[in-house]
Amino acid sequence: MSHASLTQLETRLLEAFDAMWGDYIDPRDAFRGENGEWWASVGGVGTTAASAPFSLPQLADLRQECRRLAVSNEFAINGHENRISYIVGPGHLYQATIRKGVEAPVALALEVQAVVDEFLAENDWHDRQQELVRRLDRDGEVFLRYFDDGRGGTRIRFVEPEQVAPPRELGDDSPSSHGVLTDADDVETVLGYYIDGRLIDAGEIQHRKANVDRNVKRGLPLYTAVRANLRRAEKLLRNMSVVAEIQSAIALIRKHRSATRTGVEQFVADRSAATRMDGAGRTRRVTEYGPGTILDAPSGLEYEFPATGVDAAGYVTILQAELRAIAARLVMPEFMFTSDASNASYASTMVAEGPAVKMFGRLQAAMIEQDRRVFHRVIDNAVRYGRLSADAAAAVELQVTAPTLHTRDRTLEARADEIAYRNGVLSTQTWSQRLGLDYARSRRTDACME
Repeated sequence: MSHASLTQLETRLLEAFDAMWGDYIDPRDAFRGENGEWWASVGGVGTTAASAPFSLPQLADLRQECRRLAVSNEFAINGHENRISYIVGPGHLYQATIRKGVEAPVALALEVQAVVDEFLAENDWHDRQQELVRRLDRDGEVFLRYFDDGRGGTRIRFVEPEQVAPPRELGDDSPSSHGVLTDADDVETVLGYYIDGRLIDAGEIQHRKANVDRNVKRGLPLYTAVRANLRRAEKLLRNMSVVAEIQSAIALIRKHRSATRTGVEQFVADRSAATRMDGAGRTRRVTEYGPGTILDAPSGLEYEFPATGVDAAGYVTILQAELRAIAARLVMPEFMFTSDASNASYASTMVAEGPAVKMFGRLQAAMIEQDRRVFHRVIDNAVRYGRLSADAAAAVELQVTAPTLHTRDRTLEARADEIAYRNGVLSTQTWSQRLGLDYARSRRTDACME
């Protein structure tokens, strides 16, 4: 084959490739984010893929992004604060009681209650509960570390997520990936945590995760899916405000038709009431228009008021759509997230079967279960140092009552409780807890009065 024929064939082949390249669509483009980054796989074959949807650097970037939103985005702050208010509220009530079916003196429950009350006071538990919710939503996880005070008391402190990381010599595919050491054959069996390079036994740490499956080692922040919406809402509100500020700041524009620049400047000077110096040292002429001022325009002079063209309603609709999408992620009524109650009713939303009540109830139940494990550690520590007897730990249980979520008819509730009490379904102690009363203290007060 001659050289000319080869050249012609090569040219035709390149043209065919160029045509194919121009029509090519990368099927992976559907998995690119707004900023061009690839989506991370949330599943896969094997333990490593399932337990690591994000690498540690990716998680760190994601946490920092959501932390910035939590301190600078007013809508994100409102979402965090409302979740704290409904999940924690004025605080959970902890009451030590004798277990059902156990014959034991009330004094054992009082001893356990004293240990619990000391823990609540020493660890500022109500404030710490609020911080637990904030950290869990903001970072997607919370690490609590137990400390023994040497006297049977327990102290807990937060561990920052950035402190939990595997040593450099361990690979990402090892059982120590993401700083969490697990059983080689069971990722749900946690053996320890690498904190600041040191392996800490899993019994010394409580790790609360959010928004991931059980076999995922680290949690994801609450706003992971809607952080772009939050940024857009913030920018849209900022742009709306800036445009409205500029338009409203310019009271009117005078149009001088068929006038020279010198004539316009002379007109301004004649109509000005005073002069002043601006920050740049330039002379500014000021004209005062009192309330009800009537402007008389000479021939060839027109007045235009730009503020009359401001149409904020269209932008508000777009902003509401963005905020509604974020509220949907939080499973919260729109008014809870936007603080705009003009188109919603609290009474009709916070009913027993409402989605928000169901969601907050589920979150409260999960928090109560995690808190119980903390108090089990507190009681066990007191038993180990002899502050409590083993019989007390076995005979006493801790009842936890969270704030009521749905709207209440106290009269109907009281009648229902009275019927249940008369029929032996409801005990005096449980009735007291439902009313938010301290049953043990009331009993001591009644005994003193007798």
